[in-house]
Amino acid sequence: MENNSRGRSRAKEGSRRAAETSQVNRRPVRPSDAAGSRDRDAGSNFLVQGSILAIAGIIVRLIGMLYRIPLANFIGDEGNGYYGAAFNIYSTLLIMSSYSLPVAVSKMVASRLAVKQYRNVSRILRASLLYATLAGGICFCLMWFGADYFAEEVLKMPFSSYALKTLAPTIWVMAYLGVLRGYFQGHSTMVPTAVSQIIEQIVNAVISLLAASTLFGIGLKSNLVYGSSEYSYAFGAAGGTMGTGAGALAAFLLLLALMLKRWPASRRRIARDQTGRVESYGKISSVMAMTILPILVSSTIYNSGTVIDNIVFGQVMAGAGAQDEIAGLWGVYSGRYHLLFNIPVAIANALSSSLIPSLSMAMAERNRRQVLTRTSMAIRFSMIIAIPSAVGMTVLAAPISNLLFGSMDNTVLIRMLLYGSAAVVVFSLSTVTNGVLQGINRMRSPIINASIAMVIHVIVLYVMLRVFRMGIYGVLYANILFALLVCFFNAVSIARYTGYRQEIVKTFLIPMAASAVMGGAAYGVYLFCAGWLGAGRLGNALSTAAAVIVAVLIYFILLIKMKGVTADEMRRMPMGTRLLRAARALHLL
Repeated sequence: MENNSRGRSRAKEGSRRAAETSQVNRRPVRPSDAAGSRDRDAGSNFLVQGSILAIAGIIVRLIGMLYRIPLANFIGDEGNGYYGAAFNIYSTLLIMSSYSLPVAVSKMVASRLAVKQYRNVSRILRASLLYATLAGGICFCLMWFGADYFAEEVLKMPFSSYALKTLAPTIWVMAYLGVLRGYFQGHSTMVPTAVSQIIEQIVNAVISLLAASTLFGIGLKSNLVYGSSEYSYAFGAAGGTMGTGAGALAAFLLLLALMLKRWPASRRRIARDQTGRVESYGKISSVMAMTILPILVSSTIYNSGTVIDNIVFGQVMAGAGAQDEIAGLWGVYSGRYHLLFNIPVAIANALSSSLIPSLSMAMAERNRRQVLTRTSMAIRFSMIIAIPSAVGMTVLAAPISNLLFGSMDNTVLIRMLLYGSAAVVVFSLSTVTNGVLQGINRMRSPIINASIAMVIHVIVLYVMLRVFRMGIYGVLYANILFALLVCFFNAVSIARYTGYRQEIVKTFLIPMAASAVMGGAAYGVYLFCAGWLGAGRLGNALSTAAAVIVAVLIYFILLIKMKGVTADEMRRMPMGTRLLRAARALHLL
């Protein structure tokens, strides 16, 4: 009787727990639901890893600004035009050879690590290195032997061929570098990638400036010999691209050394692999191809927009008899506007890179709650940064331009920043949502979405250039439209496949309201300080610095006071503990 009673009691308890579990499972899952300590730790680690890449990205962009500013001032808008045009072709071939490798390798490695298949991780590394060898070699040959054709027939900038040939070997190095970065990212550590990016940019900066100054001088002598004014700009641009190859090689050697250092531990882990499931190289190559191809196609479509813009702009301007203006205008757009525009977008790129392996693990574990939570966190954090950055670029367009490029005519650049600052928001959001779709194994969606957006983009761009004759500003507006369309299509796809519903108030409206007040205050502070300090370069620098400091403080205060971020959310953000201490010191929480 006692055993029967205990049995009935356990049965009732089991029924009660089953009913509670059923109720929990039937409850709608929202991104803001508590996910337990394990989910919180995983989400926190995801943001921490994302912040490592984001901080590295900001450092890289700052180093890039520090050397690109004197480089731009030195080789002029014509040299920047050749430099930017060569980089457009290089970027397209880089996408084909290695751009998708970090994402694909990290995704495949992360999914195998989630189920402790260490032998397969090793095989993925070998297969990806073989792919890098073949793809990198083919793209190198294409760029080296096709440099003259690209320069003369496609870009309508014949003197850009020197920079194209200088960049060609870098493609091969970057292919191997992409494999090693993806391998480390698949292990949920972004430190090697971050450190290698910083080392790469430091070497790039030093070599670029030295080579550009040396070759620019040689170009001046060539100008006298051949009766031209373009050799100095062309040689200077080629010298600037030499640093790219030197930096890539330095980063590759660093990651190779780290890989060799950890290889004994990896071999011991492989020996302890008891899963019994070993994938053949044929299967791994097939899976890798199916993983790389969608990312490659979507990345090519998404990132080749600049190349298409360059080609369409050059062809239309040449047809209108404005051949001499192509290099100068394109130099302002690709050399100076993009330099400033890419700094906040780097954070979105970093979040996207860390998001993909994180979502892949959550998908492998069939943890829908983590998928929704991490998606929400990535989008919110990117908007918290992108929206005030766009407002700041708008209200301080002239001071920033004159501070960084004081020796150049900034009329066109200032207008670009005023009219095109919204690109920061839409490109950041489209980058993160691309990462979400890739992370949840919906590889075809970014391809389809970007393809539709690109077709519309090209049509609108041609009309703006040919019919309305908007010049370089037509390129600017068409790019914003492209990114906006990608954001919309990606949002529809994410909602369809995950059931994710975008939160609007805390993600968009509160940062927009706080940024509006911040922008007004920043502009007022700048005008006040400039009135006292004068309009000289030093006065402009001090006034701009004061405006930026005030803007950061006001935005931080308003974001907290308007409940745009909670203490718990702040704790889980990059440098969240320090931000939380600062908020409490200011009695904001």
